[in-house]
Amino acid sequence: MLEDFPTEFDTPQDNPGFLLWTVTSRWQRQVRQVLDPLNLTHAQFVLLASLGWLCTREDHITQIRLADHAQMDPMTTSQVLRTLEQKGWITRLPHPRDTRAKVLQVTPEGHAMIEQSIPLVEAVDRAFFADLAPQAVALFKTLDSRSSD
Repeated sequence: MLEDFPTEFDTPQDNPGFLLWTVTSRWQRQVRQVLDPLNLTHAQFVLLASLGWLCTREDHITQIRLADHAQMDPMTTSQVLRTLEQKGWITRLPHPRDTRAKVLQVTPEGHAMIEQSIPLVEAVDRAFFADLAPQAVALFKTLDSRSSD
């Protein structure tokens, strides 16, 4: 038995990083439960909903723009977008000015999936985070605004 464990915390539950990990895992599990019947993963949902939102505000959304917005690795974004395209929920069209880039668009079927899935995920969010004080949400925003580099 290791008597001198190299941590400053008395228990794992005293470590905010471990707590964030366990809370995030529970929340993601609940989101997955509502998305599974739609044949939609959490990553697919985030990118599809993010693309739908961006398309209401900007023209010519590229894969890099979407990855930056969703804070997702570009390679993972590419793989997920390929699946969304195979499902018929997005299209990739030639960019009008950049021959290396593709413009992402949500198809009518993709819009229907967005309209079906967002209320389900928002219901999970409302229930899961119901006890959060406004200060906790403000803290999330502060943490989110910090550079990850």
